[in-house]
Amino acid sequence: MESRLKVLGHPVHPMLVMFPVALLVTAVLFDIVDTVGGPDFLGEVAYWNITVALIGGLLAAAAGSFDLLAIPTGTRAKRVGLLHAAANIAVILLFAAVWAVRLNADSRAAGGALIAIEVVAVAILGISAWLGGELVDRLGVGVDRDAGLDAPSSLRPPKAAQRIGEV
Repeated sequence: MESRLKVLGHPVHPMLVMFPVALLVTAVLFDIVDTVGGPDFLGEVAYWNITVALIGGLLAAAAGSFDLLAIPTGTRAKRVGLLHAAANIAVILLFAAVWAVRLNADSRAAGGALIAIEVVAVAILGISAWLGGELVDRLGVGVDRDAGLDAPSSLRPPKAAQRIGEV
């Protein structure tokens, strides 16, 4: 199944997701370094990383929704796509909550509880990124017109390896 939203022949969603992912991971790292005694400006930079990442994440979600809606129902790809989307929505909501708390605070720096929320959100983001890779690399969503939308999980050994183990 090819992507429904392309620029110069390339799917838009995969192009957009890299920026929010990198910005959010960097924001968490900056907040941790700031909290353990790093330079004071890192908390402010982390806040602005989150701000830009939320905007980019919403753009990536909009582009991804075009592909998600095109996946046929009843396929493994649809189930993985819905889980991928739900995880990304959770990440956006968690970081939006962190952003809102920091918006009017005296200092844009994060404390222990906010960093804990950020770490949980980044862990969910890692799972979601794996699911996105599963959609593209294993199931061919957004890449191949003749994708195997019901291919088994990449965590399963290939059939040839299973047969060798049976011998």
